[in-house]
Amino acid sequence: MANRRAGVILTRLFAGLLGLALIFVSLPPGRAQDYEVDLALVLAIDCSFSVDTEEYRLQMEGLGRAFLREEVKAAIRQGVRQRIAVTAVQWSEENNQKVILPWVIIEGNADADEIGMRLASSPRVLAQGGTSISTALLFSAKLFDTAPSAERRVIDVSGDGRNNIGPPTAAVRDRVVAQGITINGLSILNEWDTLNVYFESHVVGGPGHFVIPAADYEDFAEAIFRKLLREITGPGIS
Repeated sequence: MANRRAGVILTRLFAGLLGLALIFVSLPPGRAQDYEVDLALVLAIDCSFSVDTEEYRLQMEGLGRAFLREEVKAAIRQGVRQRIAVTAVQWSEENNQKVILPWVIIEGNADADEIGMRLASSPRVLAQGGTSISTALLFSAKLFDTAPSAERRVIDVSGDGRNNIGPPTAAVRDRVVAQGITINGLSILNEWDTLNVYFESHVVGGPGHFVIPAADYEDFAEAIFRKLLREITGPGIS
């Protein structure tokens, strides 16, 4: 009798464990993955011939100030892991791309303030050249190989011109998006008043992608703030 009771208990225990195993097996791929950060973000900064010294300064100061704003810090805190990873790249023509900020994790106000001040004061270290958005995208996508594991991977590319050297932008965009990377754009309309349309057609792609236009470099600070806020918060937020 005791043996029979023990057999029933073991059978029930096995059935329970089997059911639990089936629950875990049926979870969607990646749902239980323990990501290190909510977002890995590449900031790709235009340093081509069309960007003069003053325009470069306005870009970097605007970008830096965005990380100092409380709204951006609050958006980081609202994430599941409450931290993001950021790197920054200067780019111009085909063979001109340079990382000016290696991957760093922003977790808390002090980190955001430090990164904001570093970006705002970053000097221009890249030689001017043609506008190769396509090569900038390829270079930026490769940086994710060394990024912290992230739930979302985004390239934030800003520029004031169209691709005029290097491979076709749309083909490169499709290649990058196929890797699970979202590309968002900030189009500066000081030279091409329809550049946002070009960005929509040839540059951006991936889940929740978008373009934010800036009328000119004076408008860049507010535009990059809105862009960062939207990227950190995630798709579906306007």
